[in-house]
Amino acid sequence: MPSLQTALPPELANNAIRLYRECLRRAKYIGQKKYNTELLVSMVREQFKKHMHETDPEKIQNLKDAAARGLINHMLYESENLSGRKFSRST
Repeated sequence: MPSLQTALPPELANNAIRLYRECLRRAKYIGQKKYNTELLVSMVREQFKKHMHETDPEKIQNLKDAAARGLINHMLYESENLSGRKFSRST
């Protein structure tokens, strides 16, 4: 199965530190809008710390895919809000 990270720029998707930083940026951005910045930032940090010593390449790829999925979902959400049209269909 192909990786979800292909939707992200390769310099971001292939580097866990850059992925972490981008997740923190998104958490701060969302937190400022919803007034829960500390909670969101601590959740991102907790998840990355929890898996910091993971060595299984397949598990690492799955974790990076999950982070990429979160970033992509947020970008789609923001795009929908700015454009006023839906990009995904809900059944």
